[in-house]
Amino acid sequence: MSDGAAPGPRFRRLGREVRAAMLVEAGMQVLAEGGIRAFTIDNICKVSGASRGLVTHHFGGKDGLLAKVYEAVYRPLLDAISPPDAAPPRLPELLDHLFSPVNYSRETLNVWLAIWSEIATGGTLRDEHRTLYARYRAVVSEAVAEHAAANGRKVNADAMAITLIALVDGLWLELCLDPSGLTPEGAKTACLELLEPVLGPIGGQT
Repeated sequence: MSDGAAPGPRFRRLGREVRAAMLVEAGMQVLAEGGIRAFTIDNICKVSGASRGLVTHHFGGKDGLLAKVYEAVYRPLLDAISPPDAAPPRLPELLDHLFSPVNYSRETLNVWLAIWSEIATGGTLRDEHRTLYARYRAVVSEAVAEHAAANGRKVNADAMAITLIALVDGLWLELCLDPSGLTPEGAKTACLELLEPVLGPIGGQT
């Protein structure tokens, strides 16, 4: 007799990593559609077809799953700007990626805003945020330092990296909120207008 819980056997047949990845994907979908308030175990299980017990089994609960969702959101950025077994990107290539149109979508923005609000209000993600942001900042700082040195400029590379990341975040936010008012090319141009007087010519291809 069927009890209506058909997705259960499907999840039991899948491997551990696949099941966990499906739950993370479901968590991202829930955040994109409803924000942090919608991020409940019931909603995640409804989207994924998983049982509540699988969330606890794989992640220890909702907070553990949220941390993995944040990691999954950050991973494409970190993989692109700091690929394994590859030389660190130079600043022009770094900016080309950060302002690539592939990074801008309303769904992605909704996920980031939901996670940022959780961090800002003292949620459970602060340790995860510090770890991921430190990796991001280190890559940007290295690119800034290398570019400034090549142009004979003396700068505080870490402080400049913090400023650049904040600038990119603000431009990215504006791009997602109103694509008709700003293009990726325009955002990059605005960024270069502020950076080049300090770091020297940057250029690069958008």
